[in-house]
Amino acid sequence: MNKIKLSAFTLVLLALLAGCSSGDNGQLVGSQNRPDFNSNVVPYGMVYIPSGTFHTGNSDQDVNYALIGPSKALSIVGFFMDDTEITNNEYRQFIEYIRDSVARRMIGGDAIMVDEETGEERVNWDYPIDWSKGSEDAQQVESMFYSEEESVFGKKEFDWSKEEMEYEYVWYRWKDAAHAKNKDVSRAEFIEKKKVNIYPDTLVWVRDFTYSYNEPMTRAYFSHPAYDEYPVVGVTWEQANAFCYWRTLYWNNYRQSKGEALMEEFRLPTEHEWEYAARGGRQMSPYPWGGPYLRNGKGCLLANFKPGRGNYPEDGGQYTVRANAYWPNDYGLYNMAGNVAEWTITAYDPSAYGFIHDLNPDYKYDAKEDDPVTKKQKVIRGGSWKDIGYFLQTGTRHWEYQDSAKSYIGFRCVLPFLGRSMNDFN
Repeated sequence: MNKIKLSAFTLVLLALLAGCSSGDNGQLVGSQNRPDFNSNVVPYGMVYIPSGTFHTGNSDQDVNYALIGPSKALSIVGFFMDDTEITNNEYRQFIEYIRDSVARRMIGGDAIMVDEETGEERVNWDYPIDWSKGSEDAQQVESMFYSEEESVFGKKEFDWSKEEMEYEYVWYRWKDAAHAKNKDVSRAEFIEKKKVNIYPDTLVWVRDFTYSYNEPMTRAYFSHPAYDEYPVVGVTWEQANAFCYWRTLYWNNYRQSKGEALMEEFRLPTEHEWEYAARGGRQMSPYPWGGPYLRNGKGCLLANFKPGRGNYPEDGGQYTVRANAYWPNDYGLYNMAGNVAEWTITAYDPSAYGFIHDLNPDYKYDAKEDDPVTKKQKVIRGGSWKDIGYFLQTGTRHWEYQDSAKSYIGFRCVLPFLGRSMNDFN
């Protein structure tokens, strides 16, 4: 009797298991119904930088005898990088997205959608905002503008200094989490958030230069269409990070709506990712185009910088130039020397080359508000339109405070490549 019962139980169990096999014939075929993913897709406006090894550090004389960039062999994993610095018009897409999101929430009604499943309120991007004077929408968002007393020459302008126009970005302290001794600590302990005003500081054109008439640049550089394709400046390190965070959410929301796998995070490059990309595959060359000179065989200057004392326009640019001016390096990257210096994600330490790892080196420090100012220094690279040739060298290190905005510092983004090499899929 017991044998009969056991046999019956075995048959039922086998039937259940057969019903759960999902047509895989009982074989190990991996989890099914995974999102689509194509590693061969190059994000718009970016170029692929393959994995490789290079020698970092001064490729020419260390004229300052600073000894902060000794030669060291490093290996870098492949990534995508913007082929130009982020332009005024690209950055404007970011601030207009935030502006329009805030405006729709203030308007309410049809400008907001409610998710039927979760009850969550979302912005209705199909709702057209009527900005015209006297319209109902314009009255609802009146507080977003400067008051009549604060307007200049009667112009109606958005007041970007208001708290509701700030943008909060988030990051996770992966290294702190990895080294946490108390394994029971909540993940929330390693999540950091920061709110920043995202509008570029246009007054840098006046503030950066004493006894110099640059008011037209303050009025027009970021707002006028003539400068749309010029690199954005007046952006702090923190604002650049906020842009990268928004860009990640913006793209991944689109990919998710198409059923595609999410991508890695856009971010600022590490100091050595930047240098590796700037060299364009050339070893020990002082400039992105090789070297050893700042001019080609015809005597033409190869970048936008300050060629001589008081002589800014000889290279073709009085201030900045278009982000895709001059010839790109061998990776297809424009203006990795000159035009504007560029923020990196790396914290500045003059002795960092002595302790960084030789595999994807990275030195981070999340400075607090009450930290000494020396803890708030971030590495900038590439030199700018107002710098001498020394700062254009691929191995030259320099820094700026993370909360400072300058008329000669911009940035570009990188996106880690997921996989061994893009060539695997060609």
